[in-house]
Amino acid sequence: MTLHKNAIAPHGGCLINRLATADQNALFLDKAATMPRLGLDERAFSDLVMIAIGGFSPLDGFMGKADYDGVVAHMRLASGLAWSIPITLSVSAAVAAPLQEGTWIRLDDPNGRFVGVLELREKYSYDKGREALQVYRTEDPNHPGVQVVYDQGPVNLAGPIWLLQRDPHPQFPRYQIDPARSRQLFQERGWQTVVGFQTRNPIHRAHEYIQKCALETVDGLFLHPLVGATKADDIPADVRMRCYEIMLEHYFPPERVMLAINPSAMRYAGPREAIFHALIRKNYGCTHFIVGRDHAGVGDYYGTYDAQYIFDEFEPADLGIIPMKFEHAFYCTRTGGMATSKTSPSLKEERIHLSGTKVRDMLRRGELPPPEFSRPEVASELARVMRVRDALS
Repeated sequence: MTLHKNAIAPHGGCLINRLATADQNALFLDKAATMPRLGLDERAFSDLVMIAIGGFSPLDGFMGKADYDGVVAHMRLASGLAWSIPITLSVSAAVAAPLQEGTWIRLDDPNGRFVGVLELREKYSYDKGREALQVYRTEDPNHPGVQVVYDQGPVNLAGPIWLLQRDPHPQFPRYQIDPARSRQLFQERGWQTVVGFQTRNPIHRAHEYIQKCALETVDGLFLHPLVGATKADDIPADVRMRCYEIMLEHYFPPERVMLAINPSAMRYAGPREAIFHALIRKNYGCTHFIVGRDHAGVGDYYGTYDAQYIFDEFEPADLGIIPMKFEHAFYCTRTGGMATSKTSPSLKEERIHLSGTKVRDMLRRGELPPPEFSRPEVASELARVMRVRDALS
């Protein structure tokens, strides 16, 4: 695609497109019956899609051993380009054994539908404990990201991929805006600076505050909630998206904000995932990225601001996107508004902020979070959904 003179370049300089052409599609479908067949789980399927649409540029497939080793050890691809999360396709030794390097592998989605092709170039084993410790900073199997590593097969399959076709998202077709399209829309709106925001949680007042603080300094805000695989106890994607719609209807200037889905899966890798999320938004065309408290964290595995400190391990040119670092925001009863410890003179008891667990417990009891924590329209929607789901469970 042709970039606006002021548009940020994708990571690595080129936006990857691995969507099969009509001729390739016909060929793959003709050969489907003779290809070895591999079923993808939800995360591997979302990785396939993200590679194909350019969200994981410069990756054009699942990582080979040189890239994998570089990323795990140094947060660098073999080329030296910054990259923080391994993108791999892991299988059992029994599945890997008959597969021949140099052949095509048919890839099926979790429903058994033929969706893609892998050109198998490499098979290699890897050290699960090393990956867990380096990427997630723990070998604890209770960590959801580590658990995935331990549960997956001991052999990685590597090589370029093709996605047969880009289907509309079953839940959010309106918000399926892939990187090539988001870049085009940013240009059409005249946005030269765009800040991206990542979340897997419903929006609350602290989110709103840091989003609007960031929006004061850039042309546009790209709200990009993740709708791929998350933990079972996370708020479902459809609920989170409805909360964002409510906020855009009532509390944001529509011409300055764009809402789109991020189809990738959560890793819960804390600091490393903050880098990963920033690079994804760079590929979507963002020039800035919001990094708040405990970004992509889970439990007590990471320090409150470790996800901000990790950006200091890279030169700005290595990442090519500007992190906007925010402290934990809260409602300050002394000053009567949202603030952080940088701007508020309040004492601890004068600050209103609630954990996600406490909010979920309140909603289950039929109580609405205070308006200082959540906009009433959002709180009402969350309470309604919780009542319905508890009644059905």
